[in-house]
Amino acid sequence: MTSAIPASLAPAADGSALGAVLLDMDGTLVDTEGFWWDAEVRVFADLGHRLDDAWREVVVGGPMTRSAGYLIEVTGADIALPELTVLLNDAFEKRISEGVPLMPGAAGLLTELASAGMPTALVSASHRRIIDRVLDSLPHDFALSVAGDEVPRTKPHPDPYLLAAQGLGVAPWRCAVVEDTATGVASAEAAGCRVVAVPSVAPIPAAPGRVVVDSLRSVDLAFLRALMTEPRP
Repeated sequence: MTSAIPASLAPAADGSALGAVLLDMDGTLVDTEGFWWDAEVRVFADLGHRLDDAWREVVVGGPMTRSAGYLIEVTGADIALPELTVLLNDAFEKRISEGVPLMPGAAGLLTELASAGMPTALVSASHRRIIDRVLDSLPHDFALSVAGDEVPRTKPHPDPYLLAAQGLGVAPWRCAVVEDTATGVASAEAAGCRVVAVPSVAPIPAAPGRVVVDSLRSVDLAFLRALMTEPRP
């Protein structure tokens, strides 16, 4: 998939009306960013390496290949990237099998979106095997979901959000995105979406077309509709 916006997705008559809500998964809807770090710490401990807490902000929200590659580089671990990816996914899947807690405000937002009939998509850098496990724990049926291993270029590239918008039949500029990391925000903004950032690990500054809040408890459908009137970058 390329970063071009399909010509069939023309702006609606009202120009900026909210047409869909696209949501990140880890750290946004489910409190699992810490799970990923726990999995990385455990796997590298088994490999004989101790991870520095300062590296957590570097790998948070990133695609598996980038995060795992960075940790191999900084630790000097003698393991190939494909092998490490399997170990990390296995460790994370084992962790989420014990239960996946929702982020504060997530259940209320998902319930409101469903009641209003608002088209929604889950857009994650996690692999499909992980997304499918988490979806079973969410109180919401998404119209579609996009996994990091299903696009040629995952976050921070725009491809995942462009694919989600196209799948819902809504122009990217009519989509509101909820994200928790700078990597995810960059992906959504590159796709032309409006963004609500709810930082989970590292801070994210406010910017034109982007609103930063402390919790999903501050986000409802009226909030997302108002986001569409924010000045564009």
